[in-house]
Amino acid sequence: MPKSTIIEDIETYLWDKWLIVRVICEDGTIGIGEGGVHGWQFPTEAMIKTITPYLIGKDPSAIEHHYQYLYRNSHFMGSIINGALSAIDIALWDIKGKRLEVPIYDLMGGKTRNKVRCYIHVEGETIDDLISDSVEKVKEGFTAIRFSPYSSDFFTYDSVSEWIDDAENRVSAVREAIGNKIDLCIEIHRQMVPSESIMLGKRLDKFNPFFYEDPMLPDSPEIMRDIQEKTNLPIATGERFTTIFEFQQLLQHKACSYVRPDLCLAGGLSGCKKISAMAESHHIKVIPHNPLSPISTAACLQLDACIPNFALQEYTPTEKIPPKSELLEKPLKLNNGYLEIPTGTGLGIELNMKTLKKYPRIEKILDTPLKNDGSVADL
Repeated sequence: MPKSTIIEDIETYLWDKWLIVRVICEDGTIGIGEGGVHGWQFPTEAMIKTITPYLIGKDPSAIEHHYQYLYRNSHFMGSIINGALSAIDIALWDIKGKRLEVPIYDLMGGKTRNKVRCYIHVEGETIDDLISDSVEKVKEGFTAIRFSPYSSDFFTYDSVSEWIDDAENRVSAVREAIGNKIDLCIEIHRQMVPSESIMLGKRLDKFNPFFYEDPMLPDSPEIMRDIQEKTNLPIATGERFTTIFEFQQLLQHKACSYVRPDLCLAGGLSGCKKISAMAESHHIKVIPHNPLSPISTAACLQLDACIPNFALQEYTPTEKIPPKSELLEKPLKLNNGYLEIPTGTGLGIELNMKTLKKYPRIEKILDTPLKNDGSVADL
């Protein structure tokens, strides 16, 4: 066993769209983490700076205790707090793995698989563009693709019928282009109310979607279950949740077929390992949410490697281009739609510190969409 050490410093980096954290120990071990309140990196960084004085001088191995102490410190909780705590949790696990000279998954039960199947985002404002991107991704080796079945200006449709017709036409065209052996993942992005997503879901059932993601705002498990029952589609949801308790309600109501915890928001590796076990007890599989940097992807791989109920891993095309492609000294390896599980210690990655200075932070722009009548749409 290594000699004991203490946390000496915590550094934060607002890098491009993301919040990166480095926890530095007295013995020189450095843990890497990421905060995942997408779009609100600045207040999440402020939260990390608020909790830093508590962590300085503490034993980095007491991961659960530190989470409990900081989470239960205030009467008020939420995404900013848990985004900060998730970043710290991931970094502390990275430290533990590095100091014990093992990958994190070895500390969480060991590997249950040798590689991780991914789904990749495909895009296209027109049907032809969507088909072209879908076919290209399948040629690259992906066996699962995900897309929103309508254009980015969905809120300007003149009627619900036009919206749903367009969505059906797009899914039909993609299914015909890629065949029946590829899994289609349909993302609604909470942009429909239940009645609308039920109407669309019934039309999409014949295309055999792998999942129907976020068909409504995730604020009523009971209504979410109603959508799943009436559409006959497997719902995937949970990316906005921050605690095990929200997932408990979702599972208790039988409101989904897949849970989508975000490791950089829902308590880090510790929280998402718990969520995965809860889902396993309901025969529900896990599809980790991952729109962030390669640090998030690396953390997801540690979880994917050690849980028995893993289904798919979200993977974005932007991981292969700057700035994301430059963040790690050695990028994560992707082969034929599968990510290799790192064998290095901790997260199995190292930051390229020069890149952190190369790309400045991108400020949050408030661009909430407005419908034709001037009312607010969900983004």
